[in-house]
Amino acid sequence: MNKEEICFMSALDMFEAIRRQELTSIEITETIIERIEKINPITNAYCTTTFDLARKMAKEADDKVKKGENLGLLNGIPTSIKDLNPVKGIRTTYGSKIFENNIADHDDIAVRRLRKEGCVILGKTNTPEFGFKGVTDNLIFGYSRNPWNLDVTTGGSSGGAASAVVSGLGTLAQGSDGGGSIRHPSSFCGAFGLKPSFGRVPRYPSLFPMDLDLSVVGPIVRHVKDAALMLDAMKGPFEGDKGSLPKDGFRYIDKISEVPEGLKIGYSLDLGYAKAVDPEVEKNILNSVELFENFGWTIEPVKMKLRKAHLAFTTIYTSAYGYNLKSYLKEWEEKMDPDLVRLIKAGLSYDGTSLPKAFDIRAQMYATIYKVFKDYDILITPSTAIPAFKLGSMFPSKINGINVSPTAWMPFSFPFNMTGHPAASIPSGWSSNGLPIGMQIIGNRFDELTVLQVSKAFEEVAPWQDKRPIFS
Repeated sequence: MNKEEICFMSALDMFEAIRRQELTSIEITETIIERIEKINPITNAYCTTTFDLARKMAKEADDKVKKGENLGLLNGIPTSIKDLNPVKGIRTTYGSKIFENNIADHDDIAVRRLRKEGCVILGKTNTPEFGFKGVTDNLIFGYSRNPWNLDVTTGGSSGGAASAVVSGLGTLAQGSDGGGSIRHPSSFCGAFGLKPSFGRVPRYPSLFPMDLDLSVVGPIVRHVKDAALMLDAMKGPFEGDKGSLPKDGFRYIDKISEVPEGLKIGYSLDLGYAKAVDPEVEKNILNSVELFENFGWTIEPVKMKLRKAHLAFTTIYTSAYGYNLKSYLKEWEEKMDPDLVRLIKAGLSYDGTSLPKAFDIRAQMYATIYKVFKDYDILITPSTAIPAFKLGSMFPSKINGINVSPTAWMPFSFPFNMTGHPAASIPSGWSSNGLPIGMQIIGNRFDELTVLQVSKAFEEVAPWQDKRPIFS
C-alpha cells in the first residue's frame, strides 16, 4: 500500500490494520504527518499541529495492541480537533487575537472521550473568530482554502476540519455546528458531516455562558461508517451539561449497514422560504433523491413553509454573541474581525421584546417540522443553496442572478439548529466547474440512526471517495 492510499483509508479499515498489526499507528501517523507538512502550507487546514503528541499517542495505541489489551473504538486513528475545542496543554486560540497565546488547561468533554477511545491527535484545525461566520479565516492564521479550488472558500466554521479530511490530512475531524458549521464546509469541500441532535454529544466546559441551544459537536469524515464510529465515541450524557441526552442503548456502528424498510422520504428545494437556489444544485438534488427508489422507499415533494426563519435565527444568534463578547470590545475591538464586531453590536441593539418574538418563531418552526415528520421518516434538502463561492467573501451577493441577503446561501441549515433535529450533509455530485455539491439528510428528533443508515445507503449507490484533490 502506497503512502497516499494510507492517508485516504477509512477509519474502520485503519483500525483493523492496526489491530492485526498489518500497519502500526506509528507508521500511519508518520505518513499523514509527512502529507500535512507538504499540503497544509497550501490549504492552511491546520492552524496548530501537535506532532509530538500524535507520535506519543500512536505509540500508546500500538503498545495496547502488542500487550493484547482492550482497544478503544478509535485506537490509533489520526484525528483533528477544531480550534474552538480545548486540548489540554495545546494552544487553543478560538481563532481570536484575544486568545492568541492561550494554552488550554483542560480537555473539552468531547476531546476527553476521543482520547479515551484511543485516537491520535494531529492538531487543531482553523476556524473563524469564535466560529461566528460561515467561511474560515481569522486575523491570526488567515484563510483556509478549498482543496478542489484554492480560490474558493471551504465554508465554515469547521472549514479547516473539512479541508483536512478531504485532503488526506487526517482520517477523522471533530467539528461543531451552531448554524451549519459542520454541514456547510462538508458540502463545499466534499466530505460527510453530521450535526447530531442537540445534546447527543455533551459540551463542557463552555467558554461562554450563552449559546441559546444552537451549537453541537459532530464528526466530519470521508466515509459514513466513520461518522458512526466517531459519534459512538463522543455521545452520551454528562452531568456537567444539562442539555445532554440520556444513553440511547446501542452503538451506531453496529446498526449503520441495516437498510430500513418502507421509508417515506420527503424533499424540499426551498423549505417554503428560500429566495434562490442555484439551478445546478436543484438538478443535482432532484437526481439524487431518485436514487432512494433503489431501496423501495417512497419519494415525495414536501409542501411546507418556514416563516421568518432568518429573522428568528439572526436575532437569537447575534444576541448570544453580543452577550458573550460585549466585555471584550473596549480592549480588543481594533484587533477583532470587523464583521464580528458589527455582529456583536447588532446583538446588543435589540429591545426587550426581540428575543421572546424570536423564540416564538422558533417554536412555530418546530411545530412545522414536527408536522412534516408525522408524514415522513426523512426530509431531504440541498445542504447549501450554491456550491462554494469566492475566497475572501463572507457571502455571495447574488444567487442565480438574484440579489440576496447575507444568509441566503445557507437557508437549509440553521433551521435545524433551531429545532434540534439531526442533519447530515453528504456529497451528491459536482458542479460544472468541478466543485462539490452536498445533499442534506434530516431525521426525526433524536433519530441519528436513520440519518446514518440513509446516508450509508446513498453512499453505496453514489460513492465519491474515488475522487481526490490533486496538489502540485
